[in-house]
This record gives sequence, structure tokens and C-alpha cells, in this order.
Amino acid sequence: MRVSALCRLSRGAAAAPLAGRKGTAPRRGSASAWGRWEKQQAAGEIIQSSKKVLASLQKGHPTFKPTLAIVQASDEDLVQEINQNFAKEIGLHVIHICLPQGSSEDEIVGEILRLNEDPTVHGVALHLSENACSSKILNAVKPEKDVDGVSDVNLGRLVRGDTYNCSVSPTASAVMELLEKLVKTVDGKKVLLVEICGPLEASLQCLLQRKGAMTMSCQWKTQQLQSKLHQADVVVVGSTKPKEIPVSWIRPGTTIVDCYPDFLSGEHGYGQDVKYSNQSAIDAVGPLTIAMRMQNMVKTSERWIQSQQYREWNLHCLKLQPLSPVPSDIEISRGQSPKAVDVLAKEIGLLADEIEIYGQTKAKVRLSLLERLKDQTDGKYVLVAGITPTPLGEGKSTVTIGLVQALTAHLNVNSFACLRQPSQGPTFGVKGGAAGGGYAQVIPMEEFNLHLTGDIHAITAANNLLAAAIDARILHESTQSDKALYNRLVPVVNGVREFSSIQLARLKRLGINKTDPGTLTADEINTFVRLDIDPSTITWQRVLDTNDRFLRKITIGQANTEKGFFRQAQFDIAVASEIMAILALTTSLADMKERLGKMVVANDKNGQPVTAEDLGVTGALAVLMKDAIKPTLMQTLEGTPVFVHAGPFANIAHGNSSVLADKIALKLVGEEGFVVTEAGFGADIGMEKFFNIKCRASGLVPSVVVLVATVRALKMHGGGPNVTAGAPLKKEYTEENLQLVADGCCNLQKQIQIAQLFGVPVVVALNVFKTDSHAEVDLVCEIAKQSGAFDAVPCNHWSAGGRGAVELAQAVRKAASQENHFKYLYNLELPIIEKIRIIAQKVYGAEDIELSPAAQSQISRYSKQGFGNLPICMAKTHLSLSHQSERKGVPTGFILPISDVRASIGAGFIYPLVGTGLKKDCFCALPSIVRLARQSRREVC
Repeated sequence: MRVSALCRLSRGAAAAPLAGRKGTAPRRGSASAWGRWEKQQAAGEIIQSSKKVLASLQKGHPTFKPTLAIVQASDEDLVQEINQNFAKEIGLHVIHICLPQGSSEDEIVGEILRLNEDPTVHGVALHLSENACSSKILNAVKPEKDVDGVSDVNLGRLVRGDTYNCSVSPTASAVMELLEKLVKTVDGKKVLLVEICGPLEASLQCLLQRKGAMTMSCQWKTQQLQSKLHQADVVVVGSTKPKEIPVSWIRPGTTIVDCYPDFLSGEHGYGQDVKYSNQSAIDAVGPLTIAMRMQNMVKTSERWIQSQQYREWNLHCLKLQPLSPVPSDIEISRGQSPKAVDVLAKEIGLLADEIEIYGQTKAKVRLSLLERLKDQTDGKYVLVAGITPTPLGEGKSTVTIGLVQALTAHLNVNSFACLRQPSQGPTFGVKGGAAGGGYAQVIPMEEFNLHLTGDIHAITAANNLLAAAIDARILHESTQSDKALYNRLVPVVNGVREFSSIQLARLKRLGINKTDPGTLTADEINTFVRLDIDPSTITWQRVLDTNDRFLRKITIGQANTEKGFFRQAQFDIAVASEIMAILALTTSLADMKERLGKMVVANDKNGQPVTAEDLGVTGALAVLMKDAIKPTLMQTLEGTPVFVHAGPFANIAHGNSSVLADKIALKLVGEEGFVVTEAGFGADIGMEKFFNIKCRASGLVPSVVVLVATVRALKMHGGGPNVTAGAPLKKEYTEENLQLVADGCCNLQKQIQIAQLFGVPVVVALNVFKTDSHAEVDLVCEIAKQSGAFDAVPCNHWSAGGRGAVELAQAVRKAASQENHFKYLYNLELPIIEKIRIIAQKVYGAEDIELSPAAQSQISRYSKQGFGNLPICMAKTHLSLSHQSERKGVPTGFILPISDVRASIGAGFIYPLVGTGLKKDCFCALPSIVRLARQSRREVC
């Protein structure tokens, strides 16, 4: 609603004329002139006060530029001029959106909604005709940006007395300001509101009654109008008075305030002489109302800045009532009612416009949060790793979730778990899901394990788009002339042929410094259009997030339309795609796009790398991944927050959740909070890659390593019988055997030593099963402490939830307060071979490495191509420190064979293949084995 106010004061003599009757109009003398001067002075004081407040705000936030957007569907140019002048004086920026006068309700609402979502706009004001001010339009303005106080939310806050968090109608404020100057106090006075309705009526009644006034409302056509006018001490009118209303109805000495919409047009319904005298007052009163709007805008800016600051958590945890015996994971998950995700987001300080809700329990979190909280100190950074596991896994995810439940739900410490999204391959295979287990889970379990928010599907789409582009390019280059290819790549559109930005970048890389497509020579066109991909060097495969063994080797291109171009190819599992590794390591949308462009998919016939950028698909890949880059917010069984984002395997990739999820979580928890994330497989693989690859990419420094161990795994390393998924555990694992435990602790000691190579304190978390004896538990904890662990504690979170990990949480807090000496294991400037050797010898305990001819050739090629300074991501078995999965404990004296070396240039690492037989579609299993494996896990737990 447009805001305006016109005050006319009549004192002592006859009333101010409401009709055009000249003879009864009181003469304005010095009192009237003094009143106009006071009103002008009030407007000036408001402007200067607002200017000082804004200057103070900008001193602390020098890049802040408050912007007011005014949506106009009328022809009041004079009002806009005053808006612009006042805004300029204060230091506000004004955007004027002028819509046609006949704009529909939906068109106006659409413009308002656009401004609501524009982060550069901090306030929205409306200049519309009275007929256009529908409830739908007024309430379309986001309450935080509603500088005119017209939304129901702002009116409700005003009625409740919450004036700090609301904007009050500038017209109503101007009326109150004028009355304060003119009648000093309205306490005990009768105020009549004539032809005032909607938000303005509600605001005026609230403000006047709060000052002690008695208010009445009526229309010009009200039957008792004469009586009400005669009783009133103050009359506030909101529209042009009908001529048939005589001025004699007004009691002499009545103060009259006009705030009808046409206050600047001169169309007041008064006679010519009166109109002239009124115009003198208009110059003072109109600007006063607009000054009030600008004051509201400054207050809105102040609230906006405060809203951008770090917010203390107000987390309400969910209560657990653990049962014995412990039910199945799915029963526990479905037995807990999760909070609505928008409620959780608000509790941890996320703003409403920073989340994108998917259903009731999941939400994407926008990366804009990192800019908002860029000055917030990070919390503590905790990595959960493990000893060399059995094929059943030792419970790193469960420990991660149990730890954050203990920290937040039981110790009242802010904490966030950051987990990987599980692939459908392992989920429907032997391993199962990755939501944790027992009373330490992410819920809802099935939402977590299946589809989530579609990130893996986006990766699949992007990966296969690139694979299709590779084969299509080879086909077209083999069947078309240079001219035909050039016309396809740089077509004439509307008579104009232009290079795209990505094509200009390719020309620059080729050393062709031309921007006009018509100036390229035949040789330059040939160089530009032909990638000359060598099909035998293609490393980019199609992917599918399902274990389908019959797609491991396929022949593509057998249709007649492919003109005889066919080759052998394969499908990998989707999470093995380099795009997944990029998602996990990227730090921004721009960084992700750059990494996607760097992905090497093949070599040309001269041995030079061919990238996604060369194929011209980088933009398309980035668009497919634009939502996947945002972490997904979920919660644990006890209602504590969890980020689920990215899921690279820990063999051919680095096996950690995303850098972005960690960075956002570290800001949200606050300086004293904790972010707990997990590394895949044993510490020799997942932890080493976390430090040497992920921490290099993120620049983050870990505070503590939590090393997960089980009595079961230690017995295996001490010489116990093989542990096989789907087979019942031998009695050695279900009965006390201190000797096996003591002998197996060598693996635990080795993993502690590996963590100490990086200068990070270690806390051992012994994941206790019901078959473990007290003596076995005590023995493990004692040996761990003697081996250099900061502390070692038993954990019962699987059966008791966060309460069962309180001792672990306390140990982690103490360890995080210790001095940190974090360092990387190797210098990136070292040759590739030397970096591989350092990992093999210092981490795995190998005597040396042995390179196959293929591996040596690839290392030489990557070094020549300029990729020698990348970190190393060793792809080896997770079931042993060596390359031989049957060798348990701490193998020594072995030579680590490197069968091949490959590169993920976009992700930013070289990955040597250790030994033979590594697959990107691992975890294949029959459904019957899946059931047996899950039954076995329940029995031992």
C-alpha cells in the first residue's frame, strides 16, 4: 500500500474545511506555519538519524549495500523522486520496478516473489493503486523485506508488541509523529478513523490504543458520521471527502490528519483557496511519511545483518528408549518419529532461504551459508577411522553417529556428523546400508540408503553424457570432412557465426589467437575440429549404480546407424565415477566446473590428453550437478544434525564425504562444537587419503582421530579363523580368548602409529559386542594406551544410543584440547614413484615397491603431461595392510606390486593399482547371502 500523510491543523477558531466551502475556512496564521516547520524538521531529523545508524552498520560491514526495491503500478513520479532523494541522502540504494498500470494480480505477485528470492534486495515497498492492494499481493512480500508493514506477519508482531522484529506502516508512524508534535499526547483523546481500512487501520488502532487513545472507525456514508465527527478530538481521514459532508459537523479545535493516497496530486475535494493552503503542508507531511519508510529500511537492514551472524543452537533432542534385546535396524528407525527438517534447520541456525526441502526429513543446504558465516571460527574436526577390518566391517559409521549423539544429546555440545551417501551396489549386496545401526542411526533409514536426494543419479547422468559425447565425437570425426565438422560445431545462427566461450578457450589452448570464425585457415580448422581420440586409450566408462556383473564387459556400437564403429567397453558402478570424487573434493560451484573440465577421458593419437573441456561438455556436466553439490541435511535417532554428501569408494578414490559438508558443518557448530566425519576402510587407506588428499583440498586441519576397533577383528589379526560374510562366526569369536586378542593388537598398534605419522592425537573406540568379555575389553584398552593412544574407551552406542558413547565423547573433547602437530606425509613436489614408495613403506610396512612395465609407462606419461605434482590415492585391498588380503596382523618384508597407474585429473590425484583383481563394481552378492550376512551381524551384536 502506498503511504502518505497530510496534516492540517486548526486551533482556536473554526475547524479545518473538509468541503470546498470558502466562507467557513479558518485562516492559517503563525501556528500553522510553525506546524509545517516542525513537520519538516521531524522529517529531517529522521533522515539524519537513519543516516548515522546506516553509517555505523557499514563501518562494521564495509561491503554491505542495502537495497530497497519499489514495485510501482501507478504514475506517481513525484513520490519516486522523494524516495530517491531521501535514499541517496541516507546511503540506501533504490531499485525502481515500474509495471504497467493494468498489471494483473499474478504479474505483481510474480515480481514480488522474484524480489523475495533476490539476495541483493533487502527491502520491498509497493506503490499500487488502492484496488490492487489485495491480501494476496500484500502477503506475497516476505515479512523480513516488508518495509511498509503490510503483511499479516508484521501486523501480528505489531499487535503482540514485538516492534523490534517488525516494520510498522510508515503512514501510521507519520501520523503518530505528527500527533506527538501537534497535540503532545493522545492519552484519553477520542480519535476517529474515517475511510481507513486494511493494514493501515490495524496499525493506527494498535498504535493509538497503546498510547491511551480511544479509537473509532467509520466510513463517509456511516449514518452516525455527524455525531462521531463532533465527538472526536482527532480525525484521521483516508480518502477524499464527499462534497455533501458539511464542515459544520466538525467541532472547532479538532486536529485533522489526511493520509489518503492522492496526497501529492492535489485532488483532495477542497476548494481552490484551501487547496493552495494545503499544498504548503503537503511538502512537509509527504516527505515525513517517506522518511519513515527509509527509517524502516535502515531497521530492516540492521535486522538483516544480525540475521546473517552465527546463531546459537536451540536444539531439542529426541528421546530414546532402548529395548533389550535390540530390535532390527529398520524397526528401530521406524519406531522413532523424526523432527521436520525445517524445524531441525532452524534449531541449528540455518536461515529459511538456505535450505531446499525434499519431503519431511531431508533438505539440501545452499552454499551461500559459507559466505554468510565466513567470519565464524570453525569448530573441532574429528576423523573416525578404523583398524584393518573383517569383511563384516567394524562399525565406523555406528561409532560416528553414536559419538555425535553423545556429544549433543547428552553433553550439550554442538556436533555434526558428516557421512557418505551409500551406493545401491553395497546396499543391495553383502555390506548393506550405511546409516549406522542399532540405536546409533541416521533416520529415516530407508530414505538415507535409497536415492536420498538424487545425487548419485545426477552423477550417473553426467558421467554417461560424457561417455556418449566421446563415442559420438569419434563417429563424427571418422565420417565427416573438416568443413562439415566446423559447420556443426560453429553453426550460422540468424546469419551470424560465433565461437562459444568454451570454444574460444580451446582455441587459446591450441595457440590460435583468433575470435572471428571466418578468419581460421584450413589447417587451423582441422586442428580445431579434430580431437583424434585414440579409442584404445579411452578410460572413461559408462556407469550404473547397480551390481550387474553382465555389464562388466560389453561391446558398443553394433547398430547399423553407428556405421561399423564398435569397440569393447564396460560399466562401472556409479560411485566409482571420477565425478563422484570431484563432488567430494570440490570447494565451490566454480571449482567443480573447473575440475569437471580437467577430467582426462582418453589420449589423442599423438599421446596428448583429451579432456571434457576439449569435448565442450563442461557446462552441461555442471548443470546436471548444480543441485548435487549441495549437502543433504538429515538427523540421527536422537535428533542431532547429519550431513550426507558424496560417496566415493575408498579403493579407487579417497573414500571420504564431501569437503563442502565439512566446511559448512564446521561453521554451524561454532568454535566449541565438533564435526565428526568418517574415512572408508582401515586407517591405512581411508585415513591416509583423508589427510594427504582431502585435507590438502580443503585446507582443514583435523583435531582428533577416533580409531575404531573390535575384539572380533583383533582376534582375526591374532590368528583366528577366517571371517566370512554369510557364514556363522567360529567359537573363537564368541568365547573369551585373551591370547588371540593380545596377539591381534599388533594391528591396532600399527594403525595408531600410522595416525601419529600425521601428528594428530588418537582416541581408540572399542565397539563392544555382547560376546566380548570384560577382560578382553580391558585388555584392548590397556594395550591401546600403552601404544600411544591418548585414550581408549569401550562404546555401547549400538545398544544404548548416545548414552553408550558418553565416555568416548568426553575423551574426544579432552584430546581436541591438546596441541596439534598435523603434517602431511609427503611433499607433492616429489616424483610420483617416490610418493608411492613413502606410502608403501611408512604406512603399509612394505620393504619396497615393484612397478610393472605398464605402471612405469603410465608414470612417465603423466609426468610428461604435467600431472606429477598430484597426491597419490592407492587402490589396494582393505582386508590387509599388504596387497594380499589373507595376510592379517602386521605383514612385513613384502614387496608391494604396482600393476598399473591411472589418473583422476579433475579430482586431482593419481591412483596406482596395487596387485590385481581390483574392481569398480565390487560387493556383488546373491540375495540369500545378503540375508545371511545381515543375520550374522545381528547375532554378533
